[in-house]
Amino acid sequence: MNSRELMKALQLIEKQKGIDREEIFQAIENSLISACKKNFGTSQNIKVDIDRETGEVKVFAQKEVTEDVYDAFLEISLEEAKEINPNYEYGDIVDIPIIPKDFGRISAQAAKQVVVQKFREAEREKIYNQFVVKKNEIDTGIIRKIENKNIIVSLGPIDAIIPLKEQVPTETYNVHDRIKIYICNVVKLGKGTKITASRAHADLVKRLFELEVPEIYDGTIEIKGIVREAGSRTKMSVCSKNPNVDAVGSCIGNNSSRINAIIKEIKGEKIDIITWNENPKFYIAEALKPCEVIAIELNETERIAKVVVPNEQLSLGIGKEGQNVRLAARLTGWKIDIKSEEQAKATNFIDFENKQVYLKEETKENNFEENENVTEDLSKIYEDVDLDDFDLETDVYEDVDIDDFDM
Repeated sequence: MNSRELMKALQLIEKQKGIDREEIFQAIENSLISACKKNFGTSQNIKVDIDRETGEVKVFAQKEVTEDVYDAFLEISLEEAKEINPNYEYGDIVDIPIIPKDFGRISAQAAKQVVVQKFREAEREKIYNQFVVKKNEIDTGIIRKIENKNIIVSLGPIDAIIPLKEQVPTETYNVHDRIKIYICNVVKLGKGTKITASRAHADLVKRLFELEVPEIYDGTIEIKGIVREAGSRTKMSVCSKNPNVDAVGSCIGNNSSRINAIIKEIKGEKIDIITWNENPKFYIAEALKPCEVIAIELNETERIAKVVVPNEQLSLGIGKEGQNVRLAARLTGWKIDIKSEEQAKATNFIDFENKQVYLKEETKENNFEENENVTEDLSKIYEDVDLDDFDLETDVYEDVDIDDFDM
């Protein structure tokens, strides 16, 4: 590789890979210094300088100007130094040009190695930057192989690994299947980038809803919480920031089109979508759906909720192997103790004398307060109305033409 070829190669690298040319020059210089010391077994201080315009390579032996010369490889007398340049003084470093034997071949090899290495580093950096921004997002890939129970998914320039613990037990994975994955972690390693992905993460479902429901993507609807037992059931609470937009209905879509698309992607897993409520009682009651809740008593200090349900719905509230109540507890952040109405009355489970434990009673009181507010607002409107301002006989009938009616 001559100087002209080197400059052309560096220009191409800078243009195509975005690698700073000065960085490559410095890397080649350092590589040539190491190559010179290795090939010529010298203990001299070697300096390599590459002309940034022409690409010409020069090699120097660096020696310090000393009064007494003990090592001719590292030191030079003042008299010898002044022969090179009269301005040298004790302590200065003198650059003495040298031409190592067979240096052209060595420099070409060193330059080639550096260029190849920089290419690889640039590719690794490019791939890392491309995928590090996708952390905690979803991507689509093709299953390339299954190795030691790990699923290797091709994402184009790099593979992602789905370890066994991040797989869904009820799903079957086949080579060449196209699947969506949740990217859990992106780590830069010495030899490249390692991507860990998941099919079991709750945020996979969350991201699918963000893709499928425009109102979630634009922030009109907010996902307040989501919990998942992968392969079986997901519970998600939502709220709308626009009173004219139904949060649950928007997530379900017309004829369940939106939610069905997501259920299809997660292989038939059930999804419960509930309305978030800032009142813990109503939020817990929503979270336990499809079970109806009669009464709830809260222990704010220990965050324990005692819940009473109809006798015939206790098993529905608990769910298969306790799944419904378990997911509801995780979603709301409250420990839920649930009993049937019959069990609760037999064990004095809650204070049934306190009407505040009844959800319907509290709802009635809330509705009554709302109606009172509406009545007060209406009374304020009518306070300023004087009926004497209206002539009922003329104002009402003056624009009515009796001929307009077919009697």
